[in-house]
Amino acid sequence: MQDRLLALITGVVEELNERRTEKIPTDDLPGVVLYGDEGVFTSMHLVNFLVRVEEVLEDEFDVEISLTSEKAVSRRVSPFSSVKRLIGFIEEEVRLAEGDVDDVPGADAVPALLGG
Repeated sequence: MQDRLLALITGVVEELNERRTEKIPTDDLPGVVLYGDEGVFTSMHLVNFLVRVEEVLEDEFDVEISLTSEKAVSRRVSPFSSVKRLIGFIEEEVRLAEGDVDDVPGADAVPALLGG
């Protein structure tokens, strides 16, 4: 799934690069910092990027997930710190949305949190 997600994000970045004067490097996309002091996006551009990724995810995986949820923004290690971390977060969210919680770290704690 990670290769598929990387291809999806690469497509979104290439789409954005068509309109940007300062191109986002794609030669080592997993290592690209998305947001922060070294990031390629301002906060508004990050939100626009994430919305576009969500749209493509819905088309490709037929799942609706939010990349700007409280869960995403409250993580100790931000999923926006690099493309690699974003891919990991998306993979978790897609698996949860598809009901495949066996491969999601920490998913076994969800029933306990819900009182089950």
